Amino acid sequence: MSTVEERARMLGITFPEPPKAVANYVPTLRAGNLLFVSGQLPIDPSGNVLATGAVGKRVGIELGVQAARLCAINVLAQVRAAVGNLDRIAHVVRLGGFITSASDFTDQAVVMNGASDLMVEVFGDRGRHTRSTIGVFALPKGASVEVDATFEITT
Repeated sequence: MSTVEERARMLGITFPEPPKAVANYVPTLRAGNLLFVSGQLPIDPSGNVLATGAVGKRVGIELGVQAARLCAINVLAQVRAAVGNLDRIAHVVRLGGFITSASDFTDQAVVMNGASDLMVEVFGDRGRHTRSTIGVFALPKGASVEVDATFEITT
């Protein structure tokens, strides 16, 4: 088992089979040493969306944070499928977060910390990244959160 995956296991993180694409796109695409991961929803191993609806209205911040964390776990499941071993991650370059938000909700960054914190927990300093977080009206499957990512891969 890889060092990174051992650390994840010690943190109680297990990686599911990567979720299938829900439309006409590929889950990952490698360009040189960069691996781009398409947006991942908070889909649990049984195929259910953890949180649906607007954060700040139907969904509380704490559940939104948990959903962002699950999105990040699904991002890493896609990375494992693409490169075989999380030790091949040289750096988490960027995360993008999309938060279905009530019209007056302004704590999207707090919700997105669920994904960002997971990357740092799993990769240490290699997990520190740039990011964008935006509030949106709706996401696929009614999800409250979606996360995409870019990684630098070792050759």
